[in-house]
Amino acid sequence: MILPIHTYGNAVLRKHAEPITKEYPNIKDLISNMLETMHYADGVGLAAPQVGFAVRLFVIDLEALREDNLELADFKIAMINPEMLEMSDDSAVAEEGCLSIPGIHETVERSLSIKIKYLDSDFVEHVDVFQDFKARVIQHEYDHLEGHLFTDKVSPLRRQMIKSKLNNILKGKTSTSYKIKSA
Repeated sequence: MILPIHTYGNAVLRKHAEPITKEYPNIKDLISNMLETMHYADGVGLAAPQVGFAVRLFVIDLEALREDNLELADFKIAMINPEMLEMSDDSAVAEEGCLSIPGIHETVERSLSIKIKYLDSDFVEHVDVFQDFKARVIQHEYDHLEGHLFTDKVSPLRRQMIKSKLNNILKGKTSTSYKIKSA
């Protein structure tokens, strides 16, 4: 089922997401719905707060980037209750966008390597190291669970320059090819 994506200004995007227990109802259905929603919206990552659930879960599928980088083609993951353990001091700046902030792309600095602990959809614990683009996408989605948006990481000057675009999103004056829920 395709879920509406909550856009900039929705309170759920600023909440610190709550941990998920094994008793959480229909977790595999939520993961499936999030993947379907993300694919429909042509995204590569989606966090539960973006679809209105303030819980610690995000999904990533980089298959769409196969043509640009074969290494990314098989990277599909759901992370439940992720906990960032380490972030490298080495970083890179690259352009990011977000399904919850349609039409805005800005350069963001992110660590090149991360170590993260998480549960998979069967609640099996993993501790993995990710690098480069995978690390970037995970950090972006992880930020959603902390109540942060990528626009929080841009310079004050850039934030001022995109202020009118953000205000238009707040007012529901944005166009997307996917279903959204405005503030």
